[in-house]
Amino acid sequence: MNTTKRSLGIAALILFSACQNQPEKKTANTQESQNMPQMLEKWDGPYEGVPAFDQMEVGKIKPAILQGMEKHLAELDDISKQEAEPNFENTIVAMEEAGKPLDRAFTYYGIYSSNKSSEEFRAVQKELAPKIAEYQSKILQNEKLFQRIKSVYDQSQKETLSDQKQRTLELIYERFTMNGANLSQEDKARYAEIEKELSNLYTNFSNNVLADEENYVVYLNKNQLGGLPESFSKASATAAEERGEKGKYAITNTRSSMDPFLTYSTDRELREKVWNNYYSRGDNDDEYDNKDLIAKILKLRDERVGLLGFDNYASWRLQDRMAKTPENPMNLMEAVWPAAVARAKEEVADMQQVADRNGDNLSIKPWDYRYYAEKVRKEKYDLDSEEIKEYLVLDNLKQALFFTAGELFNYNFSKITDGSVPVFHQDVEVYEVTQKQTGEMVGLWYLDPYARQGKRSGAWATTYRSKTKLGGNKPVLASNNSNFIKPAPGEPVLVSWDDAETFFHEFGHALHFLSARVDYPTLNGGVRDYTEFQSQLLERWLSTDKVINQFLRHYKTDEVIPQQLVNKIKKAATFNQGFGTTEFLASALMDMKLHTSDPENIDVAEFEKKTLESLGLPEQIVMRHRTPHFGHIFAGEGYSAGYYGYLWADVLTADAAEAFAEAPGGFYDKELADKLVKYLFAPRNAVDPAEAYQQFRGREANIDALMRDRGFPVPTEENK
Repeated sequence: MNTTKRSLGIAALILFSACQNQPEKKTANTQESQNMPQMLEKWDGPYEGVPAFDQMEVGKIKPAILQGMEKHLAELDDISKQEAEPNFENTIVAMEEAGKPLDRAFTYYGIYSSNKSSEEFRAVQKELAPKIAEYQSKILQNEKLFQRIKSVYDQSQKETLSDQKQRTLELIYERFTMNGANLSQEDKARYAEIEKELSNLYTNFSNNVLADEENYVVYLNKNQLGGLPESFSKASATAAEERGEKGKYAITNTRSSMDPFLTYSTDRELREKVWNNYYSRGDNDDEYDNKDLIAKILKLRDERVGLLGFDNYASWRLQDRMAKTPENPMNLMEAVWPAAVARAKEEVADMQQVADRNGDNLSIKPWDYRYYAEKVRKEKYDLDSEEIKEYLVLDNLKQALFFTAGELFNYNFSKITDGSVPVFHQDVEVYEVTQKQTGEMVGLWYLDPYARQGKRSGAWATTYRSKTKLGGNKPVLASNNSNFIKPAPGEPVLVSWDDAETFFHEFGHALHFLSARVDYPTLNGGVRDYTEFQSQLLERWLSTDKVINQFLRHYKTDEVIPQQLVNKIKKAATFNQGFGTTEFLASALMDMKLHTSDPENIDVAEFEKKTLESLGLPEQIVMRHRTPHFGHIFAGEGYSAGYYGYLWADVLTADAAEAFAEAPGGFYDKELADKLVKYLFAPRNAVDPAEAYQQFRGREANIDALMRDRGFPVPTEENK
């Protein structure tokens, strides 16, 4: 998942995000720094200023955010009251430059929200959520400000601006109109009230999921470790000791712990318990249950877009996406769904045969899927996931990332070890990124690799500062965040193939940040159903020969992975695609159906049940993200009515990957790599995504490459 915050010149908080475009190095005795809370101050230190993560305190968050919002609103008010006729410089540029102190405060806020949450912070977060929503509404409903924007926009229809100016202006204008700038005063007031209510609900939703992740931990004794890899058992012992249960083994309620446990544990009752803990997050009919919150969120979203004249939330949400309308992603998903389900049923039949031959006397259930899938993998492909993990060492994978970035982007990564760049946790690493040939500074890359209490699950990327011409092209400050289980002292981190792909995926977002070449902060934003494409494409380099032969080395012997095992991996590339595609599509279809249905009398549990029944989801598979903990769509609005975007982006990914596969130099073809950076990474949102892809590929993408990629039948012309 990619998260950035600086959008349309407004320092608006988006869930799990950090900011961009911080200003120049701090001067110690300015009036501004003397009167500001520490978290608003200009950043000091090397690289034209870096966040003071070593000075973070929860108690500093609230006054910084409150004063920062007040200051930003005052700046925008000054812009709106100018006597000079509106033009791009005195209105749009002025807006883009406003709110920098608040951006800095939101950087720290984002770290506490995603990486260092605590009961103390959650109380502050809950108190600030409605105030932040009110602040955002004041910006978007500032009538005088909007009229200036509209005036500049109207002028641009007669006197064309440069491409990047025009794109910036159009994005800002659309942002205001999409969020009620043209409503009556009465409707604006209700719109703002809805925003406040939703902000509280999003915060509560997130905190409920985090509470269930922290509260449901399964502790094992040594005699309950049957089937579990030694490395996983050691990491689980460390996790238990960190929680005050020395001598036991903790299976935490996160995907990084749940997934390998369900894959290898021979104890079926424990598998069921761990499975239930994970998939019932937010759905335990207790104080942390999210079902009522979801119903309220859906009703409020529907009411809000109704004020704007839309029939449903999805229609409003998709108007500025590549898909444009809900029908287009629904058509895509429904085209893939039958093939995915058919393949999943074949996979279940294979598993049932294995169980029957073993005399296990059971019918495959969801908590058995991963366990028996692994047995089928070994039987069909003679491929052992644990054997593969022995060649997937985290430290080596980092070097593989750096190699790939060097080949495609000409970047060099050097670890900073002198302590000159503050970090918010001792596990965080920082690397200097420069151009290989010239040594030109590009930015910094922060890596927070390990799971811990107070850190949200999953993997994501964010920026603390993005590069823009307006901001002086300061070094980019990008970060990747993972939840690998921290190993016992002296032990390596061994990861699964899926986790290695995710590592490459999130690094793709970081490269997208680092390679940006845009003039204005707004253009560093993204189009949700396009922004995952670049990162999904980068996953493909993990399986290239150059990466495999250099960096997939045995954790004990340092020997390169044998070609025989590589051949098995490639042969099994489409293995379990039925499961992976079906569990994803179930969530994506649920998202779209929730946001195109009338929510008036919705029973969330019943809606989920009936929708899955109507889709024909095999009983052995559950949604990747069940509704009560579907943070992508209910902990904020980043992916709401947009979770399909991963599949939409995968269509582009498969098509672009075929371009590299067909190029003379393959995935390291220099000419195509240059086009990749020029058209797909550097422009960010300065170019319409459809246009950018056509510039790269020479045509539109189609579904055929995706279907080939997953081993599904390619639809005939009449069925497309």
